[in-house]
Amino acid sequence: MISLMLATPEQHIWIGRIFFIWVSVFNLFVVSVFWSLIVDVFNSEQGKRLFGFLAAGATVGGIVGAALTSGLVEKLGQNLLLLISIVLLEFAVFAAKKLSHFGRTFHSEKRNIEDTKAIGGSIMAGLTHTLRSPYLIGIGFFILFNSVGSTFLYFQQADIASANFHDKESRTVFFANIDLWVNIFTLLFQLFIASRLLKATSVAIVLCALPFVSMIGFGLLALFPTVTMLMMVQIARRVSNFGLSRPTREILFTAIPREDRYKAKNFIDTVVYRAGDQVGSWTYTGLSAFGLGIAGISAVAIPISAIWFALAFWLGKRQSRQEKIMGQTEN
Repeated sequence: MISLMLATPEQHIWIGRIFFIWVSVFNLFVVSVFWSLIVDVFNSEQGKRLFGFLAAGATVGGIVGAALTSGLVEKLGQNLLLLISIVLLEFAVFAAKKLSHFGRTFHSEKRNIEDTKAIGGSIMAGLTHTLRSPYLIGIGFFILFNSVGSTFLYFQQADIASANFHDKESRTVFFANIDLWVNIFTLLFQLFIASRLLKATSVAIVLCALPFVSMIGFGLLALFPTVTMLMMVQIARRVSNFGLSRPTREILFTAIPREDRYKAKNFIDTVVYRAGDQVGSWTYTGLSAFGLGIAGISAVAIPISAIWFALAFWLGKRQSRQEKIMGQTEN
């Protein structure tokens, strides 16, 4: 913040670019570490009740943060807003520390003793443990398929917006409308639907929701590659992702050893996730080079989503077995 206050207008450009890259990387890691703490504090049954509500906190924070920034930036200026952000981050650190402390009361005495010990292990444990576990490899591919599908839709959205909206203002309104409806429905799903579905059905069924929506959505886009259809598919898929898939897939990590919750999970949430972005980008570019348009690329995404669906069901069933194994180990 001090560098921004003392920098010249020309330096602001480069500082802004560096700061944007750093925030993007920091945001990816801090969210992963937060959920590592959450899956370490709560078990699977608690997660079914609580993870949707916890995910709703991020949604509300995004809505409130965007609204406050839009309303206050002209009155307070960017430097003061950055100072407020620093204060809020400190509150988040304090809340995480208190959560870690109170979370020990949820577990057995043996687990409390284990929680006081340093995790230790190798810096490469996240990679090596993931490659040695079929369960963790499956979670990694689940994240990879999700990231590839999201990248496909991102490029399709850009192509359709460019072809149908010829001015910046119209494109901005189009993207803003998608984000508005995504935030509204995501919050409703996180608060009122996710926990009820998890308790009424199973992790396997709820985990299959996102690949199922993706399979149907890409099928509809293959038949009707229009602006309206893309908007509907994008909203449905993102709501399924943030409202159902995100809290459910975090339950998968409650059934692995404590070291893997902080190392393998972070590896999957960051390296594998970003690798999926890159794979999706290369694949979309390659398919476009072969002359495939939105309909053709959507058709290619259908069997990929079908494989993803089968993987999601397998992971959900495997999670319950992993949980029993973990329980026997702790006892």
